[in-house]
Amino acid sequence: MSYRFLNVQRKGAVAHVRLNRAQVRNAFNGEVVAELTDWSTRVRTEPGVRVAVLSGEGKVFCAGADVEWLSSTMNFTAAQYAEDAQALHAMLSSLNTLPVPLIARIHGAAIAGGVGLASVCDIAIAADDTIFAITEIKIGIVPAVISPFVLAKIGTSAARCTFLSGGRFSARRALEIGLVHEVVPAADIDASVDRYVGEILMAGPEAVAAAKALIRAVAGLEPEDAAPITAAIIAERRASAEGQAGMRAFLNKQRPPWIA
Repeated sequence: MSYRFLNVQRKGAVAHVRLNRAQVRNAFNGEVVAELTDWSTRVRTEPGVRVAVLSGEGKVFCAGADVEWLSSTMNFTAAQYAEDAQALHAMLSSLNTLPVPLIARIHGAAIAGGVGLASVCDIAIAADDTIFAITEIKIGIVPAVISPFVLAKIGTSAARCTFLSGGRFSARRALEIGLVHEVVPAADIDASVDRYVGEILMAGPEAVAAAKALIRAVAGLEPEDAAPITAAIIAERRASAEGQAGMRAFLNKQRPPWIA
């Protein structure tokens, strides 16, 4: 499948999706939202995909909403604005719940919706000169649609600071608040992405998907409430063909079958 605003490649077990609007700093418009939603739906059923990498062409990861797109919506009704918001939420939710790990390769800047994209990635790696900001407040609106995903990543305290000030913050600050997981020199970012990809490919693919589902299932629960859920999940994994093969390989000091 080819897209107008996305570059999509497959390298072995790794699916790459790159925002392809460098001339407008990879800003969102309705077509980008629709294409990312379509890609995230298709990649779920693409045979052999075990990890995905999200990046941006040009000098910037993602600068948020496109100015021309915003201009075209100025005369929308409240119902049309709600429809726009629902489409953006559906895209972010679809990326957030991919059964394979999604790695963000972040460079240049991640602004507003770009922070939302970073927030739905399981692993986020940023170049050390990247600038971040949640700027909606500066134009009299709020980061409503991205808020549940960003809050899950950075927590209430950091959200209060970033949402209410709208100010820029550094990659180091993004690391401190949990928005990204690693900050590296720009020249090293691809090596860092490759390292995480390599680690993921060493893991059981069904177990990786189950681990992603596990996080969503138990996040925010008290240990006592989580106990029956976690017991059912580990029982299923230990009894599964993949779990049995992996444990047998470990006990026999052999490679598990999913490692070539």
